[in-house]
Amino acid sequence: MSDRASEAEAKAHRGPSPKAIQEDAPPIPKAPGQGISLARVLDAPRARVYRAWTTPEDFARWFGGRLEVPVERLTMDVRPGGRWSLVMRTPDGGHLPFFGVYQEVAEPERLVFSLKDTTSAEESTGEIVTLLLTDLGDRTEMVFHQGGGHLSAEEYRRSEEGWAGFFDRLADLLAEENGTPSP
Repeated sequence: MSDRASEAEAKAHRGPSPKAIQEDAPPIPKAPGQGISLARVLDAPRARVYRAWTTPEDFARWFGGRLEVPVERLTMDVRPGGRWSLVMRTPDGGHLPFFGVYQEVAEPERLVFSLKDTTSAEESTGEIVTLLLTDLGDRTEMVFHQGGGHLSAEEYRRSEEGWAGFFDRLADLLAEENGTPSP
């Protein structure tokens, strides 16, 4: 085997370079100061990560992160125009409702949906969440963006901390399923 063939085979085994992933991925809209973006590489195939976002049983296992705020009710109609809603129960017995509408559903690579809570103005579209999943073989690059400009800088900071904790829990659950240690 030639050196060039060996190099090509090694590159194919490693998957696309980060630069190639960024160039091939559809753009995530973001106006400066009007949102948050997070990226993770998860130890699970893309189809499994997609199911974690679109199957109520899976979503309820990681949404809320490691906090003691279990998902009490959850509905998902994962199709363009379909609605989703969930209610989390706080330790003091309170409820945190969230809801929205799926705008784009491209299994297993892309989801776009609105995100609102009870403080959102009724006529508001709320925040827009864009999720891109890139296949890396047995792993998946997950790129998440929430934006819309409906939150203050402090609210975006808290939102980013919250999602980061949620994604830590998602990574833990997927690693447990695969029998690999969590990062």
